[in-house]
Amino acid sequence: MRPLVLYRNLRYQTLFDEMERLLELVCLQAERGSGKESGEAQGHPFADAADGGAGYGSFEAASCACAGQLIELAAEYGFEGNLWHCFLALCLAQHENAFSTACEIRGDVGGTLSHLARQDFAVFKELFDRDVARLDRGTAGSGDPAMPQAGGGGAPEANTGGSGAGPAEEANTGGSGAGPAEEANTAGSGAGPAEVANTGGGAGPAEEQAEKEAVLASLWHDLADFHPADDGSRLFNKRIRDRILQLSVALGRAKDVNEFQAAVTQFYREFGVGKYGLNKAFRVEENGHEARMVPIVNVEHVYLDDIVGYQIQKKKLIENTEAFLQGRAANNVLLFGDAGTGKSSCIKAILNEYYGRGLRIIEVYKHQFHALSSILEQVQDRNYKFIVYMDDLSFEESELEYKYLKAIIEGGLGRKPKNVLIYATSNRRHLIREKFSDKRELDDDLHANDTVQEKLSLVARFGVTIYFGSPDKKQFQNIVKVLAERHHVTMPEDVLLAEANKWELQHGGLSGRTAAQFIAYLLGSGEYTAETAGRDQLPE
Repeated sequence: MRPLVLYRNLRYQTLFDEMERLLELVCLQAERGSGKESGEAQGHPFADAADGGAGYGSFEAASCACAGQLIELAAEYGFEGNLWHCFLALCLAQHENAFSTACEIRGDVGGTLSHLARQDFAVFKELFDRDVARLDRGTAGSGDPAMPQAGGGGAPEANTGGSGAGPAEEANTGGSGAGPAEEANTAGSGAGPAEVANTGGGAGPAEEQAEKEAVLASLWHDLADFHPADDGSRLFNKRIRDRILQLSVALGRAKDVNEFQAAVTQFYREFGVGKYGLNKAFRVEENGHEARMVPIVNVEHVYLDDIVGYQIQKKKLIENTEAFLQGRAANNVLLFGDAGTGKSSCIKAILNEYYGRGLRIIEVYKHQFHALSSILEQVQDRNYKFIVYMDDLSFEESELEYKYLKAIIEGGLGRKPKNVLIYATSNRRHLIREKFSDKRELDDDLHANDTVQEKLSLVARFGVTIYFGSPDKKQFQNIVKVLAERHHVTMPEDVLLAEANKWELQHGGLSGRTAAQFIAYLLGSGEYTAETAGRDQLPE
C-alpha cells in the first residue's frame, strides 16, 4: 500500500499501522489461494509474511490487541456501527495538515494541495473497502483451510463409526471384541482414566479451547456492527459525535476517490479539523513556560432565547458578534452590572448560537494573562473566529495584571490578530476597585488627572460596554412566570409569585439567577411538576 504524504503522524498511528498490516496479511493469504498447497507452513499462514516470521499466535494476539483498542476508542468517543470505519473517520477528522487546515470553514482549496490529498484519500478509500470481518478467519482459524484447525491430529477419528478404525477410534465403536481402550466406555463399566478427566463440573481443555475459538470466530463481525451501551461521548459533544458517525458511513459508501474527498472536504468546511474543529470551547493549561489549550467538552447548552428579558443588551452583543464573523470591524466587549443578571450566560449563548459559523471561545483567568501572547500566536493563522473570554474580571488596586492586559488588548507593538476579540464580564464598571479615600489621595497627587486616566484606561479598551441591571419587581415576576412555564411547573400564578417573593427576600434579591434558583427548588421538591399535576392540593 502506498505511503501517505499529508496524513502522516496520526494521533493513533500505531493502531493505524497495525490494523493496516493485519488486513494486508489477510489479503496476501487470500491471494495465495487460501494456502491449500499443504505443508507445515500451512498451519502458520503468516509465518513468512511481512512481520518477519510471526506465526498464528502473534497474529491472534495482535488482532485481539487492535480489537481492544478500537473498543476503548468507541467507549471514549461514543462510536457505533463499523468501528474500523469510525476509527478511520476519526483519523481524518483529527489530523491537522496543510490541506485540512486550508479547507477548514472554507471548503476545497484546489491546486496542488487538493491533488496530493487525493493520493492520500485513495489509500484511505482502499482501507475503507477492506472487509474487517475477514480478520475473524485469520484470528480463529475456522472456515479457512489455511488456518490450523481446533483439536488437530487424529482426534476427530475418535467419534467415527466406520470399519477399520484405529486404536483410538475403537474406544467409541459399538462392535464386539472391544480392546482395552474400548472397555473404558462400555455399558456398566467404570469410566476409564481418559474419561474421568472430562467428567464433573469444570470444562476440560478441549471445551475451553472451543469456547475461545467461538468468541474469536465472531470478534470482528461484532466490531463491524458494534452496539454501545449508551450513545454518550466523554470527549465530544453529541453533535460532533453524530457528525463523525455520519462521515464514516458516507466514506464507507463512497463510490470512488472523488466522492470520498468531497465528503471529507465538506466535513472540514462545516466543522473544521483537529481540536479547534471538533470542540467549541477551551481552557488554558500551563506547563512551565508553555501554554496550551485544552478542550472543554461539556459546555452548558444555553441560548439567547433562554435568557428572559434584556433584549437591548442581547441585540448589541449580537450585532458586534455578527460583524466579527462577517469580517467587518468589531470591538472588544465588556458586559458589566449587577450579579446574577445573565452576563456570563449571554457569552455562553453567543458561543452556542454561532459555533456552526466557526466561532470558538477560549476561557482565560486573571493569573494567566501573561500567557495571552502565546495563545494569540497559536490561533492567529486559523480560519476560525476566537473570543477570549474573561469572566468576573476585576482588579484590586494592588494587582498589576491589568497593565499587562492593557498592552495585550491594545497598545503593544504586536497587532492583535483579526480573528480574535475579547469578551469580558464584571460587576465593576471600571474594573479596578475605587474607594472614597481615593479622592483624598488625589488632593495630594501632583497630576491627579493622570492617576484617574490610568485607572480608566483598561475599560476604555473595550469599545462596546453593555450594562446589565437587576430587574425590578415586575420584571422579576415575569422571569419567574416564563421559567415556570418552560419547565412545566404546575402552580397557580398567585401562589407562584407569592412564593417567589418570599424566596428572593431570603436568597439574594431580585435577579434572573434568583428566579432560576427558585424554579430549580420547585422542580427538586417534586411537588409542582407536570407529573404531580393531578394532586388535589398544593402544600402551603
